[in-house]
Amino acid sequence: MTPTRSLGPKMRIIHSKLLIITILNSILIQCTFSLKECTNSPTQLSSHTKRAQLSESQIKELIKNDYHSHMHLTPSDESAWMDLHPRKLLNRDSKILQVADFDWLMLYRSIKGSSHSMGPTLSPQQGSQFLSEVSLHDVRLTADSVYAKAQQTNLEYLLLLDVDSLVWSFRKQAGLSTPGEPYGGWERPDVELRGHFVGHYLSATAHAWASTHNETLFTKMSAVLSALDKCQKAIGSGYLSAFPEELFDRFEAIQPVWAPYYTIHKIMAGLLDQYLYGNSETALEMVKWMAEYFGNRVKNVIQKYSIERHYTSLNEEVGGMNDVLYKLYTITKDEKHLVLAHLFDKPCFLGLLAVQADSLSGFHANTHIPLVIGAQMRYEVTGDSLYKEIGTFFMDIVNSSHAYATGGTSVSEFWADPKRLADRLTTETEESCTTYNMLKISRNLLRWTKEVTYADYYERALINGVLSIQRGTEPGVMIYMLPQGPGSSKAVSYHGWGNKFNSFWCCYGTGIESFSKLGDSIYFEQKGGSVNSLYIAQFIPSSFNWRSAGLSLTLDVKPLSSSDSTLRVSLTVSPNESSNEESTIFIRVPSWTSLDSFKASLNSQDFKPTLQGNFISITKTWASNDNIALEFPISLRTEQIKDDRSEYSSLQGILFGPHLLAGLTTRDWDAKSENSSSVSDWISPVPDSYKSQLVSLTQQISDKMFYLSNSNNSLKMQPTPKPGNYSAVQATFRIYPQDFKSSEMKVRTNSYVLIEPFDLPGSVITNTLSISGTKGSDSTFKIVPGLDGTNGSVSLEVGTKVGCYLSTGSINYENGQKLRILCKGSKVLGDDDFFNKAASFIMVDGVRRYDPISFIAKGQKRNFVLEPLAGLRDEFYTLYFNVGA
Repeated sequence: MTPTRSLGPKMRIIHSKLLIITILNSILIQCTFSLKECTNSPTQLSSHTKRAQLSESQIKELIKNDYHSHMHLTPSDESAWMDLHPRKLLNRDSKILQVADFDWLMLYRSIKGSSHSMGPTLSPQQGSQFLSEVSLHDVRLTADSVYAKAQQTNLEYLLLLDVDSLVWSFRKQAGLSTPGEPYGGWERPDVELRGHFVGHYLSATAHAWASTHNETLFTKMSAVLSALDKCQKAIGSGYLSAFPEELFDRFEAIQPVWAPYYTIHKIMAGLLDQYLYGNSETALEMVKWMAEYFGNRVKNVIQKYSIERHYTSLNEEVGGMNDVLYKLYTITKDEKHLVLAHLFDKPCFLGLLAVQADSLSGFHANTHIPLVIGAQMRYEVTGDSLYKEIGTFFMDIVNSSHAYATGGTSVSEFWADPKRLADRLTTETEESCTTYNMLKISRNLLRWTKEVTYADYYERALINGVLSIQRGTEPGVMIYMLPQGPGSSKAVSYHGWGNKFNSFWCCYGTGIESFSKLGDSIYFEQKGGSVNSLYIAQFIPSSFNWRSAGLSLTLDVKPLSSSDSTLRVSLTVSPNESSNEESTIFIRVPSWTSLDSFKASLNSQDFKPTLQGNFISITKTWASNDNIALEFPISLRTEQIKDDRSEYSSLQGILFGPHLLAGLTTRDWDAKSENSSSVSDWISPVPDSYKSQLVSLTQQISDKMFYLSNSNNSLKMQPTPKPGNYSAVQATFRIYPQDFKSSEMKVRTNSYVLIEPFDLPGSVITNTLSISGTKGSDSTFKIVPGLDGTNGSVSLEVGTKVGCYLSTGSINYENGQKLRILCKGSKVLGDDDFFNKAASFIMVDGVRRYDPISFIAKGQKRNFVLEPLAGLRDEFYTLYFNVGA
């Protein structure tokens, strides 16, 4: 290295900038060695859920007893800055160290006392080596697909929300009039995190507008943006938030406060998305003004105290401030935005990843995943490969040691010890926000590397971790946590299902974003080559206008079925106009299928495609309606829980392709594999014939309808089940002929049948009304015309006792009436008409149906119906089975 004084003026500037970037970068490593204050022990205040529970006085007491117990600030002087100097990474030569010390000190003094900026000295790495995002404006999801329905449900929620209610607290803070009423939940006017959801709303509506071009939505998002613009101008400093600036005073003083920068990140990211997807120049000016305001705040902290004080404050959650500022820099090229982004790279956490240490245990997961996303953006902006390695290593350790079979992570919002998940299976697992952010990390890695493993992860987490959090097609009903424990239900956790106008948790914000951009990771372009290239990474039914190649694509995917273990994909390509140029299309071959056994055809002619890694490669001059058809075999497989203790080696998740299967059960989890090496020996598809045999038995009492239900192995009459509720499972039975080997699969009157509870395949109701896994003469019933003479009614006569029937024992009962066996001549009802009515039922189609992907798994004590987790609502389920124990 040449001493700076011997270089020319221009070279000295280049040298200084290179050194500054290198030094800022290497703070990460230095902080790993010195472990300057870095929260690595969960406190009650680290959890969003706990924060929301506590009063201000309780928070202050916790801070006094816990938070400040490990606080050690460094006084304001240059020695604090010099102590952060990463000497271990520099040459040991004393003269070189003197030069480095001088430049490092000059950097500190420039931050303290001048407005001079510094920019990157490494060339940006965006370009031909990365896959590029395609515009959401050019992607449309195919109607009636599960993805399109999820997008539409979300769109309806975005349109339900009221502009005045959303911006109420912003207007209050700006001193403007406040028409309407504020929303509740975490947007309540006395909640310190208020405003965060509005930032998410800006992002979600921008994505949803690009995905649908719904004009009503455009009008609504424009109204929100206009209101916020007026608020910022009324305040006049660049500040924009729903809470006062005093929260940042407390943040900077290391005093109790609920994550103000977390909310600011959401607002800035939302404004940036309004610019990127909604073409709003106003939004860009607003976010630039916010960056100026908060840049000055950070600068003042460093001037007044020290750089270490600023980094200590980052132990409070700051969201993805680094990420949004790096993105802003790519637009503005303003070096102040780059420096400010660097200052939000939490060195003590990223440094651990830089030296490839799995020290995630105890960290609040969703505080730190966005920091890694920001580090990935730093790599794209500066080309510094250290940050690529950070993102890669982080993804690897989360997947190998901290992830559930869903693809999600975290327990009670934190990371536990690596490979210790078995005793952490509770209702409070997999915070939805973490899945949203992990998808971003995997998406970036896919773009950089084209490695199919990242696309496979994205598929798994999207299907199981994102599609699972909506309650069917009910707008605005989502969950915070995705329970993983045995006998769990999405409805039964600390938060349960949210309320469309009174929840607004962090996971509501990420939820509305996730469902607004379901089309953003299907297609990626490879730019800069001699031939236009397109990668298809996800099998989501959709269409794409590939403008740069002049082609239109339609991707069709046949819905999966357990009876047809093949994923069938069809891609139709047509030129938008006459073109003689070649283009290449790459299509993912998932890891859950076989590279040797999938089939491909081009225009109905079988062919053996070229493979580049796990991507099919087809290069040609495309003609109108060229069609590629692919068939990917899918098999069942099990996956051991991430736990390396031998006593938990039998805990297995069951997957069908990318779909995690849940067993319908309230508590049991013991599967019976019989030591078979093949999963198909103990798990089989639900036969198609079973679907027509699902029925429910009802009685009308006064103006109420009651359904015969199996509740905890006891037959009772219960009110009409709600769709998606476990009561619908309890009220559904499979009734099939006693001679179940017969080709006659539907039941007829005056025939003998067996009655199987929906969620207990292979079990039957006996003549004593118990549940048994053994079929015999004492478990048959004869279906006869209803004793009450009503058209369409039936009665169930006990197979072993002529004249004895299944009966409610009453004609005037309430919820919970137990069933019994009563015989003609019984004095219980005292009247033949009453007896006949109590023993008569209307048989209707089962209120619960089998999912198209349904299997039956053998169990130690009972069998299980397996269905995809994503399709469940309030049903009780188990995701991990004790296999072969």
